[in-house]
Amino acid sequence: MGDTGSKDDVLAAVGPRLRELRRRHGMTLAELAERTGINESTLSRLEGGTRKPTLELLLPLAEVHQVPLDELVGAPRTGDPRIHLRPVTRDGLTYVPLSRPGGVQAHKLLIRPSPASTEPTLRTHEGFEWLYVLAGRLRLILGERTLVLKPGEAAEFDTHVPHWLGPDDDRTVELLVLFGHQGERAHLRARQEPLRGSADGTP
Repeated sequence: MGDTGSKDDVLAAVGPRLRELRRRHGMTLAELAERTGINESTLSRLEGGTRKPTLELLLPLAEVHQVPLDELVGAPRTGDPRIHLRPVTRDGLTYVPLSRPGGVQAHKLLIRPSPASTEPTLRTHEGFEWLYVLAGRLRLILGERTLVLKPGEAAEFDTHVPHWLGPDDDRTVELLVLFGHQGERAHLRARQEPLRGSADGTP
């Protein structure tokens, strides 16, 4: 009886998890149906918990959402120390997680060039950010200051200061970024102080 109950609980959690993934990717049921080949009615019933999830249904959904199958069904971790890389792309930025949730978060960040007519929009949020340029040239705006960082250079700053970062030319820039929970939330959902340290990472 206990095993049956736990299996029912796992299956009942699949629907809300599927709905959250779809909404996180900004997809409608119609768009998801087109990409998976599963009709809208079936997808709706899956999300609502009235259709039992099967491997045949879950495999194309896992592929579209770019998550491992065990995440869809909430399977427990097996102790594997490797990080499962699940890129998130939003507004021309691709975040590749390099650490597990909790504490300071490490991501590889790829920023594609924006149209020349696009004006930088400076943002603020809770937290502190550290970044290291892996490839390309990064333009970093901090309040009234503008800096250009090349590969091998680093910077850290208080994210209460209005800031913006992006390519300094027509090439994609790649960064290693460290930030706390508030910073990760601000970046993935959507300073009149001086820059701390020099562009080459010297304190």
